[in-house]
Amino acid sequence: MTQSEILADTRQTLGYKVDTSRGERIARVSSEWFSRPADERYLSLSDLFAAVRERTTRSQTRTVETAAIRVEATRDDPEKLSLLLPGSDRPIAPTHWTFGQLANLVGAPATYLRGLPAPLAGINLQYGLTSHRAEQIKTLEIEEGRVELRAVTGPDYGRIYDHELVSAVQRIAGNGTGDTRWKVPGVLDWSTGIYNPNVSVTEDTTTLYASDRDVFLFLVDDLNPIEAGRLPDGSPDLFFRGFYCWNSEVGAKTLGVASFYLRAVCQNRNLWGVEDFGEITIRHSKYAASRFAHEAAPALMRFANSSPLPFINGVKAARERIVARNDDDRTEFLRKRGFSKSETSKIIETVLTEEGRKPESVFDFVQGITAIARTKSHQDARLDLEGRAKKLFDRVA
Repeated sequence: MTQSEILADTRQTLGYKVDTSRGERIARVSSEWFSRPADERYLSLSDLFAAVRERTTRSQTRTVETAAIRVEATRDDPEKLSLLLPGSDRPIAPTHWTFGQLANLVGAPATYLRGLPAPLAGINLQYGLTSHRAEQIKTLEIEEGRVELRAVTGPDYGRIYDHELVSAVQRIAGNGTGDTRWKVPGVLDWSTGIYNPNVSVTEDTTTLYASDRDVFLFLVDDLNPIEAGRLPDGSPDLFFRGFYCWNSEVGAKTLGVASFYLRAVCQNRNLWGVEDFGEITIRHSKYAASRFAHEAAPALMRFANSSPLPFINGVKAARERIVARNDDDRTEFLRKRGFSKSETSKIIETVLTEEGRKPESVFDFVQGITAIARTKSHQDARLDLEGRAKKLFDRVA
């Protein structure tokens, strides 16, 4: 075994020393992890695909005239509503979600209607459907012992099924558990600063989720670290590639893919030290399926198979681009780029505290700006600063 192989084997066993004080912190995956109950967590892409594909096989869609829909309180439970659609003699039960969609479609306040007795709510909803100017709706129905209404949308809704997104991810990530380079992430040990990629996939660690409304997947390439420069102590500044994607076939969300480089994932599934974040979103409009096939899926494939050299070279260029030699240079550099006097002082002081010296390169300033952004409690302020930092970095890269 060569020296490099021994080093690689040791790193895979012990993990990687990372610097989480740099870059952005992104909480999107953490919020998903925190809110998902056990029955929405999957341990492999195969299990996730099987679940969402199976519900598609039991579903059907149709476009119906709104004026032909009949709303009635169910005979066995007068506190609930059911719908009778043209061409069907079986009542269809709306879910909490689809009741809200129906109410929104006809311009009625869903919260108010839910508080009314079912017969009275049905009368209001029936009036709205009968006088609905759009005239048609597209339904998504599923057989669950009874027929259940999963979604109500406009007739031109461009549905991308959840299993189609999962299938696209499987083409690059296999089972998502280590059979390819893309896998459910490991975890950062805060006491040592070591990121361990070798963590068992359990309900508590998985980042593969699906509910009756959506899917969300997060995977990383964390067994193949990327070195992009050196830290102040001379150790390598290590990154991993990662992406997350999401979809809702019932109209609760857009479809989206986000790709980035990150330094670690903690136990709560926060992303630390994120750089070069990019995102594609696709609304479920008439041509959504075509856009997914020609934009989102290929973009994911390109990122999965791309070389990290452009990113490495961009970081290197930002580190080497010296833009300030003294305090006047530093102040002028930031003020000319729209930072206030207070922000300028905080950015310079932050770099001094974290790096042991004042900022000189573009990379130094970017790290200082993103560090300040992490302290912002309001999302808009944080995103504004992170966007300005990225713009500064992109100009050099």
